[in-house]
Amino acid sequence: MLSFPVRVLSQGAVQVDGDLAPDDPVWLEGDSRPVRGVHVTGRISGAGSGRFYFSGALSGVAGGECRRCLAPVEIAVQSDLHAIFADASDENADEPDVLPLGEGGLTVDLRPAVREQWVLETAVLPLCRPECLGLCPTCGADRNTSPCACSLS
Repeated sequence: MLSFPVRVLSQGAVQVDGDLAPDDPVWLEGDSRPVRGVHVTGRISGAGSGRFYFSGALSGVAGGECRRCLAPVEIAVQSDLHAIFADASDENADEPDVLPLGEGGLTVDLRPAVREQWVLETAVLPLCRPECLGLCPTCGADRNTSPCACSLS
């Protein structure tokens, strides 16, 4: 679970141990999606009236294709995650590092913060391996498996 009622959080800090699924509606078109989901751990605590602070970490495996040979690639992703959530009436609510409380100020929804950090941490142009030779620009043969006819002539 990655969404918490403010009334529960007002009673004290809450430990977080949940997953963000790869098919969750928080993901946007073009996002680097996790293969099996993003695991999130940490703690949410109060940080003043109408404000909450999350400190934790995320981990998962991003899927994509090698930028040179187009082979499927899976890359481990791990990152710390820190976020501040505030009610819309908070004087600092319009700052870029402050996320709004969800459902009219009734919940702290970690999913947008997890998505943002995931997108920042995943490689946009991954490689299957550093020595990847890629595809031949002339005939399209995968030069990792064998030399192409173009290089023989």
